[in-house]
Amino acid sequence: MKRKNKLHKIIKPTMLIFLFLVCSLISTNLISGKIEGKGYSFLDNVLGTKEVYAVNRRSDEKDKLKVYLGGSPLGIKLNTEGVLVVGLSDVKTEKGEDISPGAMAGIEIGDSIIKVNNKEILSAEDLSEMININKGEKLNILVRHKEEVQERVLTPIKSSDNKFKIGLWVRDCTTGIGTLSFYEETSNIYGALGHAITDVDTGNLMTVRDGKIVSSNIISVKKGEKGNPGELKGIFVDDTNKLGNIESNNECGIFGVANEEILNKIGEPIEIALKDEVKVGKAEIVTTVDGKTPERYEVMVEKVLRQDESNSKSMVIKIVDERLLNKTGGIVQGMSGSPIIQDGKLIGAVTHVLVNKPDVGYGVYIEWMLKEAEILK
Repeated sequence: MKRKNKLHKIIKPTMLIFLFLVCSLISTNLISGKIEGKGYSFLDNVLGTKEVYAVNRRSDEKDKLKVYLGGSPLGIKLNTEGVLVVGLSDVKTEKGEDISPGAMAGIEIGDSIIKVNNKEILSAEDLSEMININKGEKLNILVRHKEEVQERVLTPIKSSDNKFKIGLWVRDCTTGIGTLSFYEETSNIYGALGHAITDVDTGNLMTVRDGKIVSSNIISVKKGEKGNPGELKGIFVDDTNKLGNIESNNECGIFGVANEEILNKIGEPIEIALKDEVKVGKAEIVTTVDGKTPERYEVMVEKVLRQDESNSKSMVIKIVDERLLNKTGGIVQGMSGSPIIQDGKLIGAVTHVLVNKPDVGYGVYIEWMLKEAEILK
């Protein structure tokens, strides 16, 4: 679908986040439609094993915690809570005037429309249906604006093509390829990405209604260069075989409950290290750049950031393995969530790449991910 109407603004995120997206973008100026969009993200399957003696334990009891290690590709499908507003546009009325009903009602880019006339909105099609049913009557809209739920009143306008429109572009889902970081056997909880899934147009964190993870294969690599990040390109192997659900999307990744099919039982259980154990020096990442078989590659932890609160940028890492540099040029889109190992322990996961230094990027402490998953207190 082409955007025929003037867009007031669509905000592009300035921070590079690794999430490859194919999203449903619907113009509510029209009845329905889809546009493919690209963003950047990463998830991963699993390559290790794990043994856990207790779930939701204190950090000082972490010495008994072992997890299955990630590293292989997964497909992600996430449906938003309500529909996310990603653009405002003008509607040309029958009199030739350009008006934006959505903007006039106080709806902003980044808002989520969750109810219209007390009817729950689950998709862009639901919103279009409510617009068409009410034929220009006022709509009582419930939106989530930042952290607050607020009411708006909006009146659709009959356009020059004899359709009722509200001048909003919305998105209701996203899909992509990424890397799983760990799987905790006692709780069946997995963690992936190491950073949040954000909307490619607004940069806003995407709220979760539901979602799933499925098996994926990496089919090609676009090598990264200075100023031009590379990319892993993958396909969903079996869209119908759900490996787990998506229950949470936050700053440290996506989390949910997985079934045992997520496991690729290779290797031994691996202990986790708390943030105070991470140090500057040699380390490894586990990632997949071809097919679905993970490999280990040498990296250097160049800087460790001391943090008291969760943050997806906890350490600076540099790729030093010539095999990986020859294949990818460094860290590329699709590697987010790749486990980082130091001294035989899982210390974190890859999250970002520096645009002008493709061999350098950030990682998140595994402690932050485990706390967000409520495995560690």
